[in-house]
Amino acid sequence: MSTTMTGSKGKTKSANNGAPGAPIVGGKILAEVGLPPDPDNLYTQTVGTMLHAAEVMNLPDYLKLILAQPKNEIMVHFPVKMDNGEFRLVKGYRVQHNNALGPYKGGLRFHPDVHLDDVKSLAFLMTMKCSLVGVPYGGGKGGIKVDPRKHSKAEMERIVRRFTSAIAHNIGPDYDIPAPDVGSNSQHMAWIADTYAFLSEVGGRDASAVITGKPVEFGGSLGREKATGQGVVDTLVEMLPELKLKPEKSTFSVLGFGNVGSWSGRIFQDKGAKMTAVADHTGFIINEKGIDAADLAAHVNAKGGVAGYAKASKCSKEDFYKTKVDVFIPAALEQMIQEPEAEMVNCKVVAEGANAPTTPGGERVLQSRGIEVLPAILCNAGGVTVSYFEWVQNKTFKSWDLATVDRELNKHMVQAAGKTRAARKKYNCDLRTASYIAALERLQHAYEVRGIFP
Repeated sequence: MSTTMTGSKGKTKSANNGAPGAPIVGGKILAEVGLPPDPDNLYTQTVGTMLHAAEVMNLPDYLKLILAQPKNEIMVHFPVKMDNGEFRLVKGYRVQHNNALGPYKGGLRFHPDVHLDDVKSLAFLMTMKCSLVGVPYGGGKGGIKVDPRKHSKAEMERIVRRFTSAIAHNIGPDYDIPAPDVGSNSQHMAWIADTYAFLSEVGGRDASAVITGKPVEFGGSLGREKATGQGVVDTLVEMLPELKLKPEKSTFSVLGFGNVGSWSGRIFQDKGAKMTAVADHTGFIINEKGIDAADLAAHVNAKGGVAGYAKASKCSKEDFYKTKVDVFIPAALEQMIQEPEAEMVNCKVVAEGANAPTTPGGERVLQSRGIEVLPAILCNAGGVTVSYFEWVQNKTFKSWDLATVDRELNKHMVQAAGKTRAARKKYNCDLRTASYIAALERLQHAYEVRGIFP
């Protein structure tokens, strides 16, 4: 039974999703659970994708209803003292979507535009992602409405520790395990683990298992920082040959050069691929002879963005998207690839490194142009997989070497790709629908054996 702790309505984003009159998938279910029939709403989009896959595979209605809304939505407000002595009231979220397969799992986003619908959507996607990639977790997500770049380290520590104290009774090593996401990092995770250990009755090292993505010195796993980017590249290496492309001879561009984008670029480059265009919040750059991903990552760490990188030319947004590449990796935020971007992008494959970067309307344009989309719940699953490895290491008081982490991650990514291909063949559908079907099949089997209490 679902428990709603808050009833706040999230911000609706305009995504230009679909042509006027485009059908709302699963309208009956959306109405029954009280979701807005708005094709531009991010949560409606993500749930609509699931409901489409559910209809293709004839999933029972009771499972559609369960999965269409989170079990718990938690909103907190807490005061934090700033360096100048003033107090600021900060808003935070934790959404727990589903735990049929195991504890809730999902990142914490620190961003000034975080809203409830964003967090709900990301928690929902985590449920799908964990199911597809075969880890024993359900989906959760959280966030703090804050811009980390505008606060000192001391202010961020107070914000993070106060947030942890506000949600401490709603997380735990066997119940809900957060992790980093956009705007958060391993230092933030260390503060959360330390605060939770202080507040919790769980003693010893096991308390650190409440969160993943920690520094290696404090129970973190080798390979966690690069895990999401590694998963993107593992997926590309597995899927590109089937699409008549050779990873070692591919060209690619990246939208967003933070953790996921920079590691995707570095690792794909190490496979022999060539990066020719990059964009982030600071600008657009291009060099058709190639941009060294490791060198650019160093520049971004020093300067805060790709702008001003001396070894590539500044270009317009249109020039960035129209740069001809084999693979385009959107690795920034949600709903970045709408119809205008989808019309401009000049690639053969879109590999979604970010969560939900392509709107349904944008995807329809890509499909009409014959561009294959490797969906986020497959490409983006490397992070949660290595988070699972970190959790296992914490719970068993063991440490894995990097070769073991990379080998086990590749195994999960290859198996998830295989399940997606099998579903596409069985149902004769696109890869996104196939990935959701593969995820839903595992959830359906779990509910069949668990039942619904009472």
